[in-house]
Formats: sequence, structure tokens, C-alpha cells
Amino acid sequence: MRTRSFKLIDRLIGEIDKAIKVLAAPSRSARALPRAGNGELVLEPAERLESIRLMRVNHAGEVSAQALYQGQALIARNEAVAAAMRESAAEETDHLAWCEQRLEQLGGRTSLLNPLWYLGSFAIGAVAGALGDRTSLGFITETEKQVESHLSDHLQRISPADAGSRAILEQMQSDEIRHGEKATALGGAPLPLPLRAAMRLSSRVMTHSSYWL
Repeated sequence: MRTRSFKLIDRLIGEIDKAIKVLAAPSRSARALPRAGNGELVLEPAERLESIRLMRVNHAGEVSAQALYQGQALIARNEAVAAAMRESAAEETDHLAWCEQRLEQLGGRTSLLNPLWYLGSFAIGAVAGALGDRTSLGFITETEKQVESHLSDHLQRISPADAGSRAILEQMQSDEIRHGEKATALGGAPLPLPLRAAMRLSSRVMTHSSYWL
């Protein structure tokens, strides 16, 4: 049986479809929502508000992750690398759905700036992919390191009473560590310090904006 070969325009149309699904359709997860073993506690209004803001930031981060992986997979030269990125993107879809579900449970909303984060991250992913698979994979490794650090900070800031959000963030953190290790194992090259610093700066812009909007 012959494998169908898609033209660039077909693949771009497919990416537009994926973007619409990420930004406008309810997200669905392949894995069950992580739950705390000791059940839910009643949150004080200030605790609930802080959880909503932090989970909105995490949801925006997962929107960006979807776009980043898709942009890199579109340009990746090595099919094994592209397949690995699509696999990681599928797991990031779980994270997206979990954050969305938790926001609904808490009575919150997603970031109004999500379309901007998606567009910018897709462009960054495509540029990283164009620089070669080793650079692209190195970009993933560094991204996951920064996300892991960011999740650790949120686990310290979210109230111990919010066991539901904490269970989600802990599973996300475990997955992100694995994604970074996978990218390194596939041959990811360390990124230069100025690029790592620029990534941290753009991450701070996204997290601070999404916290409020």
C-alpha cells in the first residue's frame, strides 16, 4: 500500500485545523484527570483566586506548547524526530485538557491572549525546526527545563488545600521532565546562553500577562 504524501499546502491547512481545535474547541485528554488521594478541601476565596490565576497561566503555557511542537514537527527533517514531537504534543494535549477542566471546576476562565501565544509559539517552533533537528531538539530540552522550574514555583504558591490543582501540576511536571530527556536522547544540542536568556524573558512576559488576562 502506498503512503500518501502531503503537499506543504495540505500540511498548512492541517495546522490551521489543529490551531482552531486548540483555541476554540473543548480539549479532550487520553488520560484521566489526575486526582489527589485525600480528596478536595474547601478553598478560601483568596486561595481559589490564586489557583485560578496560576492554572490559567499553565493552560496558556500548554497552548504555547501545542503550537511549539506542531511548528517544529512541520519543519523537522527527520521523520523520527517529527514523530517524537507529535507524540509529545499528544501528551501536552492531556495537560491542556486537565488545566481547562480544573479552571472550570474552580470557576475560572482561560487567557484572553491564547491566540497570540499560539501564533508566536508556532512561529518560534517553525524557526527552530528550520535551524536543524539538533537545534530544534535542544530548544525542546531547554523549554522543558524552564517549564519544570515554573511548575515547581507554582506548586509552592498554590495552597496546600488545593489538592486537585497540585495533583495535575505534579503529573505535568513528571511528563515535562520525560519530554526533555527524550529530546536530549534524540540528539538535542545545548543552546547558547543569549538564546536561553531570551527564552526566559519571553516566558516571563507570557506568564505575567496570562496571570491577569
